[in-house]
Amino acid sequence: MTTIWNNYERKGWLMAKKFAELRAQMSPEAQKRAETMAQTMLAEMPLNELRQARGLSQKMLAEVLHVQQPSIAKIEKRTDMYLSTLRSHIEAMGGELEVVARFPDGAVRISNFSELGKGMPATPDLEHSN
Repeated sequence: MTTIWNNYERKGWLMAKKFAELRAQMSPEAQKRAETMAQTMLAEMPLNELRQARGLSQKMLAEVLHVQQPSIAKIEKRTDMYLSTLRSHIEAMGGELEVVARFPDGAVRISNFSELGKGMPATPDLEHSN
């Protein structure tokens, strides 16, 4: 088997290449499109993917929030939750939550949520859920 791979390698048939090499072969326009797509994908993602991208496990996040790991799994599956829960989750990952309303003529940061969640349990909607 090693002989087969050596032949492929000598002839340059191996498929594995470094991404930097592949990117260098792309046209500048294609590089720009790829970068734009990557930034778009990174700008919007579900909570579980955000946690993973930050290098955190559910267990690690649960320890920071002083909850059990299944609570983190439950939060990450929810599509509706208290802002205070989301804020706690984001802050436990090292981020800051901002609420922004977007209109055709501009965006407005909603400021009355800035103190929301201070002194509240980390996962209030889990305490009140069915």
